[in-house]
Amino acid sequence: MNKALIIIDTQDSFYETVYWQKKGFEEFQQNVLGLIEHFSTANLPILKVLHSDEAPSSPFNPVSGLVKPMSFLPNNFTKIFYKSVHNAFTDTGLEAWLIRHKVDTLVISGIRTEQCCETTARVASDLGFNVEFVTKATLTFDMKCPITNKLYPAEELKARTNLVLAKRFASIQDPSDY
Repeated sequence: MNKALIIIDTQDSFYETVYWQKKGFEEFQQNVLGLIEHFSTANLPILKVLHSDEAPSSPFNPVSGLVKPMSFLPNNFTKIFYKSVHNAFTDTGLEAWLIRHKVDTLVISGIRTEQCCETTARVASDLGFNVEFVTKATLTFDMKCPITNKLYPAEELKARTNLVLAKRFASIQDPSDY
């Protein structure tokens, strides 16, 4: 089994969004850094995925200067991919890179547990990769439903992601498993 760590959307753009919250950020940082240390020591690939879009005032537009890894991340990525949709595969070259490097297992971490991380896990599974989803190495934010106006805490969103991914699209892992 040849594994790669994928760190999704852990970029400065989020600091400038209206939904940015520091809640859980310190634990997220520690868990991601622990994974990076493990993968570095094991000489396994560490792949960074950054989100970019073309909306003129978006913090995800490259002209904003914010489409770059958060400063807590070391600069030892094996490769950086850029995406413009929710998953890390569409039009990025990621799948071809993984196949070329004989990677069959993806360890997923990053920002927006229920959005880009979960979507990437689902697509990876559909493409035939083994997926290990490290929920404690993902971060998301409280969300208010636009239909019911109900507030969903980040931890509830993470629990829901675990529910829908486990034994269907991914195995749910703890950072201590690495």
